[in-house]
Amino acid sequence: MEIRDRIVVIEDDSSILNLLKTLLKANNYDVLVTASGAEALTIISSHCPDLVILDLGLPDMDGTGLLRSLREWSSIPVIVLSARAHEKDKVEALDLGADDYITKPFGTSELLARIRSALRHRRTAMDAGLAMQNGVLHIGSLTIDYNKHRVLKNDRDVGLTQTEFRLVALLGRYAGRVITYDMILREIWGPNLKNDNRILRVNMANIRRKIENHPAEPEFIFTEAGVGYFLREPD
Repeated sequence: MEIRDRIVVIEDDSSILNLLKTLLKANNYDVLVTASGAEALTIISSHCPDLVILDLGLPDMDGTGLLRSLREWSSIPVIVLSARAHEKDKVEALDLGADDYITKPFGTSELLARIRSALRHRRTAMDAGLAMQNGVLHIGSLTIDYNKHRVLKNDRDVGLTQTEFRLVALLGRYAGRVITYDMILREIWGPNLKNDNRILRVNMANIRRKIENHPAEPEFIFTEAGVGYFLREPD
Protein backbone atom coordinates (compact mmCIF):
# COMPACT_ATOMS: atom_id res chain seq x y z
CA MET A 1 0.00 0.00 0.00
CA GLU A 2 1.35 3.42 -0.99
CA ILE A 3 2.11 5.81 1.86
CA ARG A 4 1.10 9.36 0.98
CA ASP A 5 2.15 12.58 2.69
CA ARG A 6 -0.73 14.00 4.72
CA ILE A 7 -1.44 17.74 4.58
CA VAL A 8 -3.81 19.76 6.77
CA VAL A 9 -5.22 22.88 5.08
CA ILE A 10 -6.53 25.63 7.39
CA GLU A 11 -8.39 28.19 5.29
CA ASP A 12 -11.68 30.06 5.80
CA ASP A 13 -12.26 31.05 2.16
CA SER A 14 -14.35 28.16 0.80
CA SER A 15 -13.31 28.71 -2.83
CA ILE A 16 -9.60 28.61 -1.95
CA LEU A 17 -10.17 25.68 0.40
CA ASN A 18 -11.86 23.67 -2.36
CA LEU A 19 -9.14 24.63 -4.85
CA LEU A 20 -6.40 23.47 -2.48
CA LYS A 21 -8.22 20.25 -1.63
CA THR A 22 -8.68 19.38 -5.32
CA LEU A 23 -5.11 20.40 -6.23
CA LEU A 24 -3.46 18.43 -3.45
CA LYS A 25 -5.54 15.29 -3.96
CA ALA A 26 -4.75 15.44 -7.70
CA ASN A 27 -1.06 15.45 -6.74
CA ASN A 28 -1.44 12.36 -4.58
CA TYR A 29 -1.51 13.98 -1.13
CA ASP A 30 -3.80 12.87 1.67
CA VAL A 31 -5.74 16.02 2.60
CA LEU A 32 -7.63 17.17 5.69
CA VAL A 33 -9.32 20.59 5.65
CA THR A 34 -10.85 22.99 8.16
CA ALA A 35 -11.74 26.68 8.48
CA SER A 36 -11.37 26.67 12.27
CA GLY A 37 -8.13 27.26 14.13
CA ALA A 38 -9.32 25.38 17.22
CA GLU A 39 -10.44 22.40 15.14
CA ALA A 40 -7.15 22.50 13.24
CA LEU A 41 -5.14 22.01 16.45
CA THR A 42 -7.28 18.98 17.28
CA ILE A 43 -6.85 17.53 13.79
CA ILE A 44 -3.09 18.05 13.86
CA SER A 45 -2.68 16.45 17.27
CA SER A 46 -4.80 13.42 16.37
CA HIS A 47 -3.78 12.81 12.73
CA CYS A 48 -0.03 13.66 12.84
CA PRO A 49 0.17 15.22 9.36
CA ASP A 50 3.39 15.79 7.44
CA LEU A 51 2.69 19.46 6.64
CA VAL A 52 0.25 22.29 7.41
CA ILE A 53 -0.94 25.04 5.06
CA LEU A 54 -2.15 27.93 7.21
CA ASP A 55 -4.18 31.04 6.42
CA LEU A 56 -3.68 33.81 8.98
CA GLY A 57 -7.17 35.33 8.83
CA LEU A 58 -9.27 32.66 10.54
CA PRO A 59 -12.75 33.29 11.98
CA ASP A 60 -12.06 32.01 15.50
CA MET A 61 -8.42 33.04 16.02
CA ASP A 62 -5.55 34.74 14.26
CA GLY A 63 -3.28 32.31 12.44
CA THR A 64 -0.26 33.66 14.30
CA GLY A 65 -1.85 32.54 17.56
CA LEU A 66 -2.41 29.08 16.13
CA LEU A 67 1.18 28.95 14.95
CA ARG A 68 2.44 30.01 18.37
CA SER A 69 0.36 27.29 20.05
CA LEU A 70 1.46 24.66 17.56
CA ARG A 71 5.13 25.42 18.05
CA GLU A 72 4.82 24.74 21.78
CA TRP A 73 4.54 21.02 21.03
CA SER A 74 5.21 20.32 17.34
CA SER A 75 7.90 21.00 14.73
CA ILE A 76 5.69 19.99 11.79
CA PRO A 77 6.42 22.11 8.68
CA VAL A 78 4.00 25.02 8.25
CA ILE A 79 3.52 27.01 5.04
CA VAL A 80 1.64 30.25 5.64
CA LEU A 81 -0.67 31.17 2.75
CA SER A 82 -1.96 34.68 3.40
CA ALA A 83 -3.23 37.87 1.80
CA ARG A 84 -1.02 39.82 4.24
CA ALA A 85 1.81 40.98 2.01
CA HIS A 86 3.76 43.26 4.36
CA GLU A 87 7.32 42.25 5.18
CA LYS A 88 6.61 42.57 8.91
CA ASP A 89 3.87 39.93 8.65
CA LYS A 90 6.25 37.53 6.91
CA VAL A 91 8.97 38.16 9.49
CA GLU A 92 6.53 37.67 12.38
CA ALA A 93 5.28 34.35 10.97
CA LEU A 94 8.80 33.07 10.33
CA ASP A 95 9.88 34.21 13.80
CA LEU A 96 7.02 32.21 15.27
CA GLY A 97 8.22 29.10 13.47
CA ALA A 98 6.65 29.07 10.00
CA ASP A 99 8.80 27.30 7.43
CA ASP A 100 7.63 29.32 4.43
CA TYR A 101 5.34 32.24 3.55
CA ILE A 102 3.35 32.64 0.33
CA THR A 103 1.16 35.64 -0.41
CA LYS A 104 -2.22 35.49 -2.15
CA PRO A 105 -2.93 35.38 -5.03
CA PHE A 106 -0.60 32.44 -5.60
CA GLY A 107 0.40 30.16 -8.45
CA THR A 108 -0.45 26.49 -8.00
CA SER A 109 2.85 25.36 -9.51
CA GLU A 110 4.78 27.53 -7.05
CA LEU A 111 2.71 26.25 -4.13
CA LEU A 112 3.35 22.63 -5.09
CA ALA A 113 7.08 23.37 -5.40
CA ARG A 114 7.10 24.99 -1.95
CA ILE A 115 5.28 21.98 -0.50
CA ARG A 116 7.82 19.58 -1.99
CA SER A 117 10.61 21.77 -0.66
CA ALA A 118 9.14 21.92 2.87
CA LEU A 119 8.67 18.16 2.98
CA ARG A 120 12.23 17.67 1.74
CA HIS A 121 13.50 20.12 4.37
CA ARG A 122 11.73 18.10 7.06
CA ARG A 123 13.43 14.90 5.97
CA THR A 124 16.74 16.74 5.64
CA ALA A 125 16.33 18.14 9.17
CA MET A 126 15.73 14.64 10.50
CA ASP A 127 18.89 13.46 8.75
CA ALA A 128 20.78 16.52 10.03
CA GLY A 129 19.54 15.79 13.55
CA LEU A 130 20.93 12.28 13.34
CA ALA A 131 24.19 13.70 11.98
CA MET A 132 24.46 16.20 14.82
CA GLN A 133 23.95 13.42 17.34
CA ASN A 134 27.24 12.14 15.97
CA GLY A 135 28.64 15.65 16.25
CA VAL A 136 29.33 16.35 12.56
CA LEU A 137 27.25 17.88 9.76
CA HIS A 138 28.48 17.74 6.15
CA ILE A 139 27.28 20.22 3.52
CA GLY A 140 29.28 19.73 0.35
CA SER A 141 32.89 20.61 1.07
CA LEU A 142 31.88 22.23 4.38
CA THR A 143 31.94 20.34 7.68
CA ILE A 144 30.47 21.63 10.94
CA ASP A 145 32.09 19.80 13.86
CA TYR A 146 29.83 20.40 16.86
CA ASN A 147 32.04 18.47 19.25
CA LYS A 148 35.24 20.39 18.49
CA HIS A 149 33.50 23.74 17.83
CA ARG A 150 35.06 24.30 14.45
CA VAL A 151 34.15 24.50 10.78
CA LEU A 152 36.26 22.90 8.07
CA LYS A 153 36.29 23.40 4.33
CA ASN A 154 37.92 20.68 2.27
CA ASP A 155 39.09 19.24 5.62
CA ARG A 156 40.93 22.45 6.61
CA ASP A 157 39.90 24.56 9.60
CA VAL A 158 38.58 27.91 8.32
CA GLY A 159 39.44 29.67 11.61
CA LEU A 160 36.09 30.95 12.85
CA THR A 161 35.86 32.91 16.07
CA GLN A 162 33.66 31.53 18.85
CA THR A 163 30.78 33.83 17.87
CA GLU A 164 31.15 33.01 14.19
CA PHE A 165 31.05 29.30 14.98
CA ARG A 166 27.88 29.73 17.04
CA LEU A 167 26.26 31.49 14.10
CA VAL A 168 27.14 28.73 11.66
CA ALA A 169 26.15 26.05 14.19
CA LEU A 170 22.73 27.71 14.64
CA LEU A 171 22.13 27.86 10.87
CA GLY A 172 23.24 24.23 10.66
CA ARG A 173 20.53 23.14 13.10
CA TYR A 174 17.94 24.61 10.73
CA ALA A 175 19.70 23.85 7.43
CA GLY A 176 17.52 24.77 4.46
CA ARG A 177 15.20 26.97 6.53
CA VAL A 178 15.28 30.78 6.80
CA ILE A 179 16.18 32.00 10.30
CA THR A 180 15.08 35.58 10.90
CA TYR A 181 17.47 38.31 12.00
CA ASP A 182 15.67 38.70 15.34
CA MET A 183 15.81 34.99 16.09
CA ILE A 184 19.55 34.88 15.36
CA LEU A 185 20.19 37.95 17.51
CA ARG A 186 18.24 36.47 20.43
CA GLU A 187 20.00 33.11 20.19
CA ILE A 188 23.55 34.47 19.84
CA TRP A 189 23.58 37.82 21.68
CA GLY A 190 20.45 37.77 23.83
CA PRO A 191 17.35 40.02 23.80
CA ASN A 192 19.16 43.33 24.35
CA LEU A 193 20.42 43.49 20.75
CA LYS A 194 17.01 42.94 19.18
CA ASN A 195 16.57 44.91 15.92
CA ASP A 196 20.27 45.81 15.76
CA ASN A 197 21.43 43.95 12.66
CA ARG A 198 24.79 45.69 12.26
CA ILE A 199 26.76 43.30 14.45
CA LEU A 200 25.09 40.36 12.68
CA ARG A 201 25.97 41.69 9.22
CA VAL A 202 29.60 42.22 10.23
CA ASN A 203 29.94 38.69 11.60
CA MET A 204 28.19 37.16 8.59
CA ALA A 205 30.48 39.05 6.21
CA ASN A 206 33.51 37.68 8.08
CA ILE A 207 32.11 34.14 7.95
CA ARG A 208 31.49 34.37 4.22
CA ARG A 209 35.02 35.57 3.60
CA LYS A 210 36.27 32.46 5.37
CA ILE A 211 33.99 29.78 3.91
CA GLU A 212 32.86 31.05 0.50
CA ASN A 213 35.02 30.99 -2.62
CA HIS A 214 33.15 34.09 -3.82
CA PRO A 215 31.32 35.83 -0.93
CA ALA A 216 29.16 37.87 -3.33
CA GLU A 217 27.99 34.62 -4.93
CA PRO A 218 27.61 32.29 -1.91
CA GLU A 219 27.24 28.54 -2.12
CA PHE A 220 26.65 27.88 1.58
CA ILE A 221 25.01 30.79 3.43
CA PHE A 222 22.26 32.74 1.67
CA THR A 223 20.33 35.92 2.47
CA GLU A 224 16.55 36.26 2.39
CA ALA A 225 16.39 40.02 1.89
CA GLY A 226 14.74 41.84 4.79
CA VAL A 227 14.09 38.58 6.64
CA GLY A 228 17.19 36.56 7.58
CA TYR A 229 19.72 33.92 6.52
CA PHE A 230 19.70 30.23 5.69
CA LEU A 231 22.33 27.54 5.28
CA ARG A 232 22.24 25.20 2.31
CA GLU A 233 20.76 21.78 2.99
CA PRO A 234 23.11 18.82 3.50
CA ASP A 235 23.70 16.82 0.32
